[in-house]
Parts: sequence; structure tokens; C-alpha cells
Amino acid sequence: MSGDDKKTITEIHKSTNVVYQAHHVSRSKRGQIVGTRRGFRGCTVWLTGLSGAGKTTIGFALEEYLVTHGIPCYSLDGDNIRQGLNKNLGFSSEDREENIRRIAEVAKLFADAGLVCIASFISPFAKDREKARKSHEVSNLPFFEVFVDAPLDICENRDVKGLYKKARAGEIKGFTGIDSEYETPESSELVLKTNLTSVNECIQRLVELLEERGIVPAAASEGVKELFVPDNKHDLVREAAWTLPTLQITRLDLQWVQVLSEGWATPLSGFMRERELLQVLHFGMLLDGGLINLTVPIVLPVCTDDKVRLAGSSAIALVYSGRTVAVLQKPEFYQHRQEERCARQWGTTCENHPYIKMVMESGDWLVGGDLQVLERIRWNDGLDQYRLTPMELKQKFKDMNADAIFAFQLRNPVHNGHALLMQDTRRRLLEQGYKRPVLLLHPLGGWTKDDDVPLAWRMRQHAAVLEEGVLDPSSTVVAIFPSPMMYAGPTEVQWHCRSRMIAGANFYIVGRDPAGMPHPVTKKDLYEPTHGAKVLSMAPGLTTVEIIPFRVAAYDKDKRCMDFYDPGRPQSFDFISGTRMRQLARENKNPPDGFMAPKAWKVLTEYYSSLEKSN
Repeated sequence: MSGDDKKTITEIHKSTNVVYQAHHVSRSKRGQIVGTRRGFRGCTVWLTGLSGAGKTTIGFALEEYLVTHGIPCYSLDGDNIRQGLNKNLGFSSEDREENIRRIAEVAKLFADAGLVCIASFISPFAKDREKARKSHEVSNLPFFEVFVDAPLDICENRDVKGLYKKARAGEIKGFTGIDSEYETPESSELVLKTNLTSVNECIQRLVELLEERGIVPAAASEGVKELFVPDNKHDLVREAAWTLPTLQITRLDLQWVQVLSEGWATPLSGFMRERELLQVLHFGMLLDGGLINLTVPIVLPVCTDDKVRLAGSSAIALVYSGRTVAVLQKPEFYQHRQEERCARQWGTTCENHPYIKMVMESGDWLVGGDLQVLERIRWNDGLDQYRLTPMELKQKFKDMNADAIFAFQLRNPVHNGHALLMQDTRRRLLEQGYKRPVLLLHPLGGWTKDDDVPLAWRMRQHAAVLEEGVLDPSSTVVAIFPSPMMYAGPTEVQWHCRSRMIAGANFYIVGRDPAGMPHPVTKKDLYEPTHGAKVLSMAPGLTTVEIIPFRVAAYDKDKRCMDFYDPGRPQSFDFISGTRMRQLARENKNPPDGFMAPKAWKVLTEYYSSLEKSN
């Protein structure tokens, strides 16, 4: 550092004739509007440690976690700060002291504004870190020192920037850990040993610290809410169920029991009570305990006779095919306004719509209450091994060391246009810096309309796609989503997305006319085909997932493969509709080369051939 530069730092005069001006807006008031979770959460998380210890990686990962859980946050990084605010500082002891002083003041401003400020700096000297802490304490702002601890040899081996190599060669003087001391913290709030702990585990420990100190509400990190009876209470609940009045439920009802019990509808504790249904129908949200996106009613219809018979019961045993599957505690009966429900959920009351028809024919009452589900719902159709719960999927992603999970919802066979979108998403995630993105190929496994390809045949077709290498089996998880299909367009696509978010997906691919169908009477699109993606990109409460809209793909006749549509040569592209695809399969004809993997197409033709034989 030159003498003039040093003079600039060492001869800074303290300002005089200045008086602190108090804000008119209190921290409490600011906390009501900053972020989606009310309450003042301003604080500084100070990550200190050697270069290469993992401070920046952890800082940005924590920032991503908090922001996606509705906690306003900003991460300050050493290299970034030195390109702007501190670009006039070098690495002498004086400059390092001034560097940390300025950063502490900036962090304090962020914290005072109600943000969680994450400061990732080597900050090698204990006295500078202590000054940063005291500057916050004077302002009554929480300050958490976190020692990101990794041995010097590990940091040198990582050496992403090549700085240790230069320091060892004498090209950099005063490098912390080589020829300048790092003073190890003695009383940090948290120590993260990054040579022994994964990034996700570090984030979990940081979140736990912030929860303990009241910065992060427990609801922000709430996990999957399963509704299974605990093992130690199973016999007791089952014995009690024998004494309860019973309610026979349908196959459709049982599918919703499965959805609820496995936690796909977290935080619901059972079938919706009237208060919850009103929130969903009128706001598309659950409002109690934070704003939670939930756009579809999950309700249990009952007939008037059952309502009269069961009124006053403290609990009801739910029975399917002679088997008690669950207990509904503290039941609440209320009117089932079928027409209003359909108008709000589907935007139509056309009784030729297959799901609306079921709603209109169902009971005139609804019963809500807390569910105690006795055991996992099994269908014994040879596919139960694919019915992974959100908890099981999260564990699987962890076992695969996934750092990004992108979900693809489908109820139709996979063609190479779909595969192109999934391949392109993977490529884009790798370009963003993710190392192990994993695809969740997640076909819907509940009720579908009669002319859809049945689940068993779809699963065979998906397996053939993987077998032919169109999708990478090593980075793909195929599982079944147990929800029924409602064909409710933009309203339903939010449910599809949030359910995958519950299971750990942080990217969701949405296509043309998701969850849509032709109008049963006019045969025109029931929903405008682009609205699903547009609504999803604006939907509140989907904080931990990023929406990836479909790019338009079609069959390129010149390249003889599926490719992204080029408006500059429209004559080269053939849009092969689902109707045309089904017609080709029924006639046992082959589509153009490159439209679908041959083995996957063969499964489809076999399905339609089996229909012809059965007819």
C-alpha cells in the first residue's frame, strides 16, 4: 500500500457536530411489512474463518434458505465488498481493521432495517470481531459469531482461487494462515467444522441457532406433517377404533386420506374444517400460522343420513372395503355447497366435467377433523414401491447428494419433447453452478378420467424411457404422486407445485395448459393454455421453489428430432398433438423418428391394442 493510501486510512478524522436522528418508523412496524412472516428479525450472522473454509458457500446457502422461507435476508461477501465500498483498502493491519469496521456498520444498517445480514469475512483479528459485536450490542441488535472451522491443510487443498499457492510462493504477503496470524474465536455462538459437516447440515445448525434466539419462527422450518399413529400408540388407537361409530369412505376418499397422512398437504391435520375450506375457496391460502398456499379443497363429503347418525360423536372410524384405515377426531359437520365449491375451484359448474360430476353427486354435508391414520395406504398393484412419501423422497435426495431437485408433474406418456425440457433444465442448473441436480419424475397416481392412460401402463412407459437412456437413470427419481387429478387448471397447478415443494423440490417445470382439459361441451380449452404458468409464477406462498416455464418444443422435420421451436422457420416444425399421438398408437403406426423412444412407443401401442381386444 502506498504512503498516500496509508495516510488516507490512518489520518481519518472523527466527525464532529453530528447528532443521531431517530427513525419515525419503529423496528416493530418495519418488521410487519418486511418479508412474508411478520415480526422484526434484524440481526447479523458473522461468519469468520480461513480463506477456503467455506464461509461464502455457507453464507449464500443460508441466504437462499432464509429467503425461500419468507425471511428477508442479505449476504455480504468479502470479495464483493472489496469491489465497491472497500475498493480503496489493501491488506495491511490498518486497512483490515477499517475493512471490518465498515462492514460491521453496513451489517448493522441491514439488521436495523429488519433483515438477517450474513457477513462472510476472514476477519482474522479478535479485537475487530469484538468491535463489530459491540457496535451491534450498543444498538440492541443481535450479533451471532459463527466460526467456520476447517484445518489449514484442507483449506489449502480446496484453494479454489489459487491464493494459498501464491502465498506459499511469496507472491502474496501477509496472507492469513501463511504469514499472517488468524486468531481463533474463543466464544463463538456456533462452530461449524466444514471438513466433517455437509453444507446442508451446516445450514440446519445455523437455522436451529436462529430459532433458539427467536430470529426464525419455528413454522419457517416446519418439516413434513405426517398423520400416522405413532408405533407406541398404534394398538391403543386401533382397539379404541373398534368401539367408534363408522363411516364408509370411497376409493377417492381413501386417496385423499393417503395424501393427508403422508404429509403432502402439510400443515393440514386432517380433512378441512369449515374455516379452512373458506380460506382455501376465497383466498387460495391457509391463513392461520402464516400465509400458506393451498388452492384445492381436501374435504370428506357425507350424506344426510350419515350426518344425522354421527352428529355428536367425539370420533369416527373411517372404513374402506371392510378395513378401518383411520380415526377422525373431533368431527365438525357443515354444509357442502357443491355448486359454489365448483364455481370457485373450476370456474364452471358444467356437470359433464368428470370431477365436477363426482362433486355434484357427493353428499350434502362435509365432515372435517383431525386424522389418525393407522397404517400406510397400500394398493397392492405392484407399484407400491414407487409410492414414496415426502419424507422418503427427501431422504433419497440426501442419499444422492442432490443440491438441486427439479420436479416434472405428468399424467401422460413421456415423449422426447418432454425429455428435451428436462434435459435442458438439468443443463441450465449445471450452468448455474449446481453440481448434482436430480430430476423428480413424478406421475400422478390418483383418480384420472376414463380416457387417460392408466397408471400401470404409464409407469411401464416411463421405465422404457429410462431404459433407452433418454433420461439419465442415475440422476432421476421416479415416484408416484398419490393425489387424484381434478382438471382444475391454474388453481390445481399450484397444488401440484406446492406438494413437490413439500417433498424437497426447489425447481418446478410447468408446461402448456397444466391440469387442463377441453371444455366438456364446447371442446375448446377450458383454461387459457398459458395461464397456468403465469399464475404459478405469481402465486403467493410458493417460497422455496423456482418456477421453470416450458419452452415450446415441437418435432423438427429437418433434424428429425424434437427441438425447441424456431419461429424463423415455422414450416420445419410439426406439432404432434396428444389426439394425433393416441390415434397413431391405436392404429399401431409409428410416429416420426425421434418423437418418442421406440421401446416407450411400443408400450403405448400395446396399451391401445389391449383396449381393442377388451372391446
